[in-house]
Amino acid sequence: MVSNRRIVVENRKARHDYEILETYEAGIVLKGSEVKSIREGRVSLVDSYATVENGEVILHNLHIAPYESASHFGHDPKRPRKLLLNKYEIKRLIGKVKEKGLTLIPLKIYFKKHLVKVELALVRGKRKYEKREAIKRRMIEEEIQRALKREKR
Repeated sequence: MVSNRRIVVENRKARHDYEILETYEAGIVLKGSEVKSIREGRVSLVDSYATVENGEVILHNLHIAPYESASHFGHDPKRPRKLLLNKYEIKRLIGKVKEKGLTLIPLKIYFKKHLVKVELALVRGKRKYEKREAIKRRMIEEEIQRALKREKR
């Protein structure tokens, strides 16, 4: 099966720093010059997060570099951007985000056909010892895979 998704940017550190509870696919309201910049891959998810304000989900700190060929009416690189979700999903997120320690962060930005989409995750921050345990578990699994590979030879 051929995928119709082209991932532009991915927040790899999120899986290390957070425990991902749920994911959502959301559209994003952009200006034309922002879409062109995203097509060139000039976007960064570092330190970006989403909040629920007045029944809308807003993405903060998403850096989209100004498009060089745009006129002087370009865009502000770090402006808050509205995310497009169903009312049911927004109501559910309002309840979830009010829980202690839960946050919304973007995991990926990608093109689905011709539309820009954001994969949004409801997350809980990991503690330092949880991160160490995850690293140990990964190293043990890698060692087991190497041993099995050697045994097959």
